[in-house]
Amino acid sequence: MRGPLRGPIRGIVHHIDLTVRDLGRSAPFYDALLSFLGYRRVKQEPELHVWDLAPEGWLLAGVALRAARSDRPHDRTSAGLHHLAFRAADRADVAAAHALMKQQGARILDPPADYPQYGAGYHAVFLADPDGIKLEVVYFPG
Repeated sequence: MRGPLRGPIRGIVHHIDLTVRDLGRSAPFYDALLSFLGYRRVKQEPELHVWDLAPEGWLLAGVALRAARSDRPHDRTSAGLHHLAFRAADRADVAAAHALMKQQGARILDPPADYPQYGAGYHAVFLADPDGIKLEVVYFPG
């Protein structure tokens, strides 16, 4: 049996795949948000779209959307993904992400605000994607 990973990449999330009911509806939403966050689309197939941070891809390098095989809606209170948070460079990025997502017609769950209960300086906006998956754009100094 191998021991724990060694080096600076230990524990870093490499990628995440999200299942969506309608790629045609969700891909433009994610393209706007992920492009704003520095990702670039690297693959577009009928049932798979992929964005990557390469060459900077050392934190959550890839985000993929996959076509759902079920019409069951997402429920973040059931077992599975509760929400996905993306780090912003500063508070202005949080405000800009909020404005961009409002422009895209996203459902804003909580507008940009401070959340001191999560740590000093924690500032975030929460929104839902077209399937109701909760997303967060957060600036957290330190």
